Amino acid sequence: MTEAKSLIERRAAARQRQFLDIVDTGEATARFHEHLALHPLGAEEVPLSRALGRVLAANVVSGVNVPGFDRTNVDGFAIHSRDSAAATEDAPRRLVLNGEVITPGVVPGQGVTAGHATLVATGAVIPRGADAVVMVEDTDVIDGDGAVRVELRRPVPPGAFITFAGTDIGLGETVLRAGQRLTSREIGLLAAIGRDRVSVFRRPRVAVISTGNEIVEPGSALPAAGVYDSNQAIVSAAVEELGGEVVRMGAVPDDRAALDDVIARALDCDMVIMSGGTSKGAGDICYEAVGSLPAPGVVVHGVAIKPGKPLCLAVAGRTPVVILPGFPTSAIFTFHRFVAPVIRAFAGLPTAESVTVPATLATRVRSDPGRTEFLLVNLVSTGSGHAAYPMGKGSGAVSSFSLADGFITIDAGQEHLAAGTPATVQLISSRQVAADFIAIGSHCVGLDFLLGHLQLDGFATKAMHVGSTGGLAAARRGECDVAGIHLMDAGSGEYNRPFLEPGMTLVKGYRRLQGVVYRQDDARFVGCDSPRAAADAALADPHCVMVNRNAGSGTRVLIDTLLGGVEPAGYAHQAKSHNAVAAAVAQGRADWGVAIDTVAREYGLGFLPLQEEHYDLVVPTARMERPAVQRFIEILRSGEGRRGLIELGFRIPGDDGA
Repeated sequence: MTEAKSLIERRAAARQRQFLDIVDTGEATARFHEHLALHPLGAEEVPLSRALGRVLAANVVSGVNVPGFDRTNVDGFAIHSRDSAAATEDAPRRLVLNGEVITPGVVPGQGVTAGHATLVATGAVIPRGADAVVMVEDTDVIDGDGAVRVELRRPVPPGAFITFAGTDIGLGETVLRAGQRLTSREIGLLAAIGRDRVSVFRRPRVAVISTGNEIVEPGSALPAAGVYDSNQAIVSAAVEELGGEVVRMGAVPDDRAALDDVIARALDCDMVIMSGGTSKGAGDICYEAVGSLPAPGVVVHGVAIKPGKPLCLAVAGRTPVVILPGFPTSAIFTFHRFVAPVIRAFAGLPTAESVTVPATLATRVRSDPGRTEFLLVNLVSTGSGHAAYPMGKGSGAVSSFSLADGFITIDAGQEHLAAGTPATVQLISSRQVAADFIAIGSHCVGLDFLLGHLQLDGFATKAMHVGSTGGLAAARRGECDVAGIHLMDAGSGEYNRPFLEPGMTLVKGYRRLQGVVYRQDDARFVGCDSPRAAADAALADPHCVMVNRNAGSGTRVLIDTLLGGVEPAGYAHQAKSHNAVAAAVAQGRADWGVAIDTVAREYGLGFLPLQEEHYDLVVPTARMERPAVQRFIEILRSGEGRRGLIELGFRIPGDDGA
């Protein structure tokens, strides 16, 4: 090499390359997202054994009842509960023991009639006719007079120690919603309904590349001036945590041809992440290589933040290409700030929750003006809260991000913060897992539909079905975001509004049709043209068994009005959902009941309309402005939401002039 050529190269190396332009975080994000389709990359079906950690691409609807039959929860004797009514220690009741023993997996061949009992083992099918189980510990078996009898020493209520079919999960019930990430609990639930495969979003394939002559693979001998490649390890792990599939491309030296080659191969992936080579110093050629990619190319090179100023964001066609700063803290901080949201969107995950805690600065802090600084801190508990101690390490420190509890955002215009200054610390990691939206009250497949849409919008949802009255109680205590109710005031005939209390807001929902359900081949109901006629036919046959609804539900009010105080066979059998009612009738464990027409169609049952009722939502007024609640109401009132409800068989007030 001649002296003249050497001088030219030294001058080129010494010349400071300038950033394209320095923009703030909002502008950088907007430029980057403008060229990206931020949605899942498609779906694929995988075996249940490979579904852990994946994100559901579609709602999962149960094709079975769980349990699939009325099941005993204890070892004991299946009986008519009324046969135990007067049983005491001093005056026990005696029942004749039937000849069969029902163990798990055995179908009963004999029903239980008054004055009789059948021995059942935990998990066994409850024989027809029985409505309760008495534990074996509360009985004695007496053998004499040519018969074996069971002696009961205490009464048991209807339903004692029985889990009814469809009570846990009903056929046609939405058990998991699209957008949920599958943990061991969800895997168990899928297995319980017989699913061996599941539709999940495809994992985004992310190429990870480290650059620099100094980079050394961990496990190798470290030469002088060498640096172990920690960036590839932490970035790859972070990608996998976010649901991505990592394609490790290794470390590439500062050689343009080698870099062009590895980038060309990496573009077969859904995203390319490099680290190093983004500053304006000598030897940093990554941004030059990325600058030659297809349009739109480099959209950001330089962000007014600390750490992370040298960040480079680019898009080749529709493929995001990111060059993270080489220093570890800068690299991982900018990854979580700018790259993680894109991977989450590609993987179908919701936006990450930001958890903050109040604190006070323990020491005085200086900040560079003109740049937003994210100050990494450790939190120390005090008698009055938390004190935030700055980490005191630069962007080149490997441990800063790994050991920090969180960070404080210092505005670009602030040059210092005094000790004792109140501050908000955003936690880097939080184990707090809480639903964004909780529904408690009466179950409805229409509510399932709405919650599914809310889940797809990134809000974690939870629903608990405790009946209309239970939902009102939860709303009164502020324990839920909405309570689904359908209660009619007997005096005025008005639905729901008369039951509101101070601090509750009524959100009008939709109308649904309740009616008498029965098996279509049941001759007793042939020719019945009204619920009244069906009820009369049922009451005329003492062997015609009904399935009731739980006290406190709106449906129970309709049933009691229809029966007019009569308690027919099966009245004490209280199912907790419309699905459980339909399951009991469809399986022949009961002969009739009251449920909504949507569920009747699902089970192929006969249906006689009883009353159109108002299914509305009660919201604790203090929760009305919560984002999840506002979005739920938007979905309910949107065209898409209304169309979906109508397709399910519900009626929206006003759509037909009513």
